[in-house]
Amino acid sequence: MNITLRATNSEQTSAADSSRRAKLADAAQQFEAMMLQELLKPMRSSEDDLAGEKNDDSSFDTISSFGTEAVAKSISASGGLGIAKQVMQQLISKEDATARDNAAENSTKVSLSGADRFK
Repeated sequence: MNITLRATNSEQTSAADSSRRAKLADAAQQFEAMMLQELLKPMRSSEDDLAGEKNDDSSFDTISSFGTEAVAKSISASGGLGIAKQVMQQLISKEDATARDNAAENSTKVSLSGADRFK
């Protein structure tokens, strides 16, 4: 899945920023896949109940678990429930707000230090 967010006009993206955002997108997608896997697990156990068979073979559980994981990753990679996109938007907006606060703080320090020179 390719998670893209619209950039604002004031946003300048560097190669390092692009790389970091790509890593964030990958982590958000993995997070969504893990959540989907947890949502799909109860369906796997109910499948055994519906068939009326109880398989005590541990290899069946392992293979079934791999199947659930693959389905969850596939759903997430194709857009999923939109959780990854929401996580990315939240992280980026928080990061942008922090950057604005830091820039405002730095400009205040610069203006105060400039005023001290004229005393």
